[in-house]
Amino acid sequence: MKQLFGTFFLSLLFFAAQAQSNPYPELTLQQSLIEGHMRFLASDALEGRATGEAGNNMAAEYIASYFQAYGLKKAPGLDGYLQKFNLENRVKPTTGHLNVGGKDYKQGSNLLLLSGAAVNNSAKVVFAGHGVVDSEKGIDDYAGLDVKGKIVLVLAGTEESSDFQAVYRMARRQSKQRTAAEKGALALIEIYTLSYPWDIFSNLFGGSRPTLKTEGSAGGSDLVYGWLNEPDKAQINKLSKLNNKKASIASSGAAMNDVPAQNVIGWVEGTDPELKNEFVVLTAHYDHVGTGNSNDPESDDTIFNGARDNGLGTVSVLAAAKALVEAPTKRSVLLIALTGEEIGLLGARYYTEHPVVPLENTIFNLNSDNAGYNDTGLISIIGFGRTGTDQQVKNGVEAVGLKVFPNPAPEQGLFDRSDNVQFASKGVPCLTFSGGFK
Repeated sequence: MKQLFGTFFLSLLFFAAQAQSNPYPELTLQQSLIEGHMRFLASDALEGRATGEAGNNMAAEYIASYFQAYGLKKAPGLDGYLQKFNLENRVKPTTGHLNVGGKDYKQGSNLLLLSGAAVNNSAKVVFAGHGVVDSEKGIDDYAGLDVKGKIVLVLAGTEESSDFQAVYRMARRQSKQRTAAEKGALALIEIYTLSYPWDIFSNLFGGSRPTLKTEGSAGGSDLVYGWLNEPDKAQINKLSKLNNKKASIASSGAAMNDVPAQNVIGWVEGTDPELKNEFVVLTAHYDHVGTGNSNDPESDDTIFNGARDNGLGTVSVLAAAKALVEAPTKRSVLLIALTGEEIGLLGARYYTEHPVVPLENTIFNLNSDNAGYNDTGLISIIGFGRTGTDQQVKNGVEAVGLKVFPNPAPEQGLFDRSDNVQFASKGVPCLTFSGGFK
């Protein structure tokens, strides 16, 4: 395992302040090759590698071509190096309104309808707390409520937490929607209560956003789902007491279309007959956020190139692929460049639900995801202390002249925000390494 960590971290030598002597002399990694990968993947030609768009597909073909050139084996069940699947792109309704509590909320202003069928109805309103049902915690915000055919209003987040991360977490939002749909609600509207600016929030959530078909916002139902912005606490209090009062809702309906996507997968067979059926999985997402308006009013650059997030991780996987073919480890290694991380960890979720290697044979996931960094002498390890591999990680990092900084920015919940968490949810030990930041 030490050799594996050292091999992966060796691919980051170009990122360190000064080159170190090669602790694994049998491996040959040229800085020019690594830099070439980065320059292509982060080039304007790929237009930010947004999932489902041409630049993302070009990146996938590029990675697959190098997997083939380096001599990686094709994964069981795949014709080539691409694990193909379809996403479902949901485009929010163009028009909509909600009249409730004596106030009118309009799409594009103080209302953000995101999904659901076209509707133009009057219906009763039910307030259901935060809209959470969790049997393990003994929470049921729907207890005693009949919501069939009604508009359900709920508060953002949960009773435990209503900060931005709690609201942003896709699994929580989808759980709320599924629960409302299963109970027969006509609509589920979350009341926005965050201090985070509504305009930024609505821009972030309001664009078209692909999802896995298996994780549709309300299990494939016609439930109308969205948010209303209400800064007046007195009005929120009024809305919370409107049970079975009449309201009206209209929506032009969300549009749906299929979006082809792909992970890129290859593997290197282990050298030990007794261990080669055990797999370590190296992952990094190759997608980024595409194009959009720059935050710099003096710039007309509309491409988010994604060199750090996550060109750096993708290049690490490519470099590790070449190194591992030259010097295989005792266990087999599966290398995956994942798509869809920026829009909800979708590629990782698809893989863990459709693994090419049984998850019971997957003993570890070493993920690379990166953003800003401020110390090129460090590797930040997210998940340090969780897996029993701390000393092996330190050995691998120190072998290339770097140091470990454990679990930076704990308040940001980084472990739950990258692809590793999808493996963790299936019981696979995992951690993420990132460029050094404190």
